[in-house]
Amino acid sequence: MARSRGRPRSFDRATALEKALMAFWERGYEATSVSDLTRVMGIGTPSLYAAFGDKRSLFEEVVHEYGVRYGSFGTRALAEEPTARAGTERMLREAAVEYTAPGRPHGCLVIHAAVNCSTSEVEESLRERRNANIAGIEDRIRADVAAGALPPDTDATALARYTGAMIQGMSQQARDGASRAELEALAEIALAVWPSV
Repeated sequence: MARSRGRPRSFDRATALEKALMAFWERGYEATSVSDLTRVMGIGTPSLYAAFGDKRSLFEEVVHEYGVRYGSFGTRALAEEPTARAGTERMLREAAVEYTAPGRPHGCLVIHAAVNCSTSEVEESLRERRNANIAGIEDRIRADVAAGALPPDTDATALARYTGAMIQGMSQQARDGASRAELEALAEIALAVWPSV
């Protein structure tokens, strides 16, 4: 029977990745050191580098995993609801739930991890993700204007940026201790400015 070369990995990669995700989510990219990561992941530095590459590569994988597991509610809401307003309403309501869920850091990793980040590639990558989310909202609004579901003079760019600002603000409010009910009330006010036909 042939034996595989090298020592077998002595840790569960998925579990280690989840622990890294939580560390980055809680502290942000810059404030989370490699020693913080190895401690929370329960692995040595050589194992971290062998399994995930450097800190930046690990963070990129964490951001992808976050998007799949925790951060996809907005994209889903816009895709599944019949109008941009309905998608935005669902997105804001789900943000109130997701950003205050017990047992994990509050707010959004993609928003929080960029705070005080001096690594330009990481900062740019996170900015591109946030801007892509706003562009997705704008596209949906433009489609509704074209379909007559929103007034023809709707400023799709401004409305999308407003919605993005609300989501980003809700994330920070959650980190500052706002409750789910407080964020839900904020979502209601945010929806009041949406135009109607």
